[in-house]
Amino acid sequence: MTDNHPFLILAPLQGFTDVVFRQAYVRHFSGIDQAMAPFISTMGSRRLKPSRLKDVDPDLNTAFPVIPQILGNSPDDFIYLGDYLFDMGYAQVNWNLGCPHSKIAKKQRGSGLLPHPDKIDAFLSRVIPAMKPSLSVKIRLGRKNKEEILDLIAMFNTHKLDEIILHPRTGEQMYTGSADVDAFQRAMNACDHPMVYNGDIVDRASWEKIQQRFPEINRFMIGRGILSNPFLPEQIKGLKTDFHNTEAPKNNNQTRERLKIFHTDLFNSYKQVFSGPGHLIGRMKGFWNYLGPSFENSRKPLKKLLKSNSEQDYSDRVSEFWEMDLKFCPDRIEFS
Repeated sequence: MTDNHPFLILAPLQGFTDVVFRQAYVRHFSGIDQAMAPFISTMGSRRLKPSRLKDVDPDLNTAFPVIPQILGNSPDDFIYLGDYLFDMGYAQVNWNLGCPHSKIAKKQRGSGLLPHPDKIDAFLSRVIPAMKPSLSVKIRLGRKNKEEILDLIAMFNTHKLDEIILHPRTGEQMYTGSADVDAFQRAMNACDHPMVYNGDIVDRASWEKIQQRFPEINRFMIGRGILSNPFLPEQIKGLKTDFHNTEAPKNNNQTRERLKIFHTDLFNSYKQVFSGPGHLIGRMKGFWNYLGPSFENSRKPLKKLLKSNSEQDYSDRVSEFWEMDLKFCPDRIEFS
């Protein structure tokens, strides 16, 4: 059994957990030990543009350790990008074998490679000995069939990997249904590498359930749960916070004030990045799709907010939302 100090990793959610979000988040919340950056697609030497690597610029990622993630199926391009990241200061990179989106999977990238352990085996045999940084992999149970995981684990056991991060759904499931903890158990029992659990940790209770089921695991990756409840890492670690998932009364005013200040910081930070209000408002609406439902009786004001189509309209709707004094209850959320 591991120690009682969970190691929490911010998941690489494309369009959400970029460097702007990570910088803003750490200014207002604590509890995250590491972040995995959203994937960077492989690119050869002729296609490499430093601007595409800005998200993992070490000078912008000082709050907590960051692991770059690479998406691709070309060994030579992967090695080139991995070595470039090593020269930037990254001793480890992650290979994305879990992205469930069909546009990526049909090109045999992300989860689209999972039905082909022979191709993954050949890829790793080429990449690991040649690339400077060490490698971890982020995977799902399979593309179509959760039984694919057993052949995958047997193959991964023949390679030198730092760890395997497993989201126990298939690629075709996307995020529907429940994470299959029994399948995770079978994979863990067969695996020779350290494993990270990823999937459906949305409150302290769901984390405790996973921790009790898998006492050998102390590394957990969380994405959507943090977007819907930024306090979650503090709750899991029992850190001092205004919001606690306990029998103690919730200090709703202080909770909402922290969230409001965080939102303002995030909004202003993205405003410095995006060239037009359309991109800015679109990005912020994405966050509200997760955060908004965590408030009781938020359906109508949230719907109004998500219909805003200008910066002023958006700011007005957000102000109205905060003024409504809605209770923050993220433990009531169920993802689908």
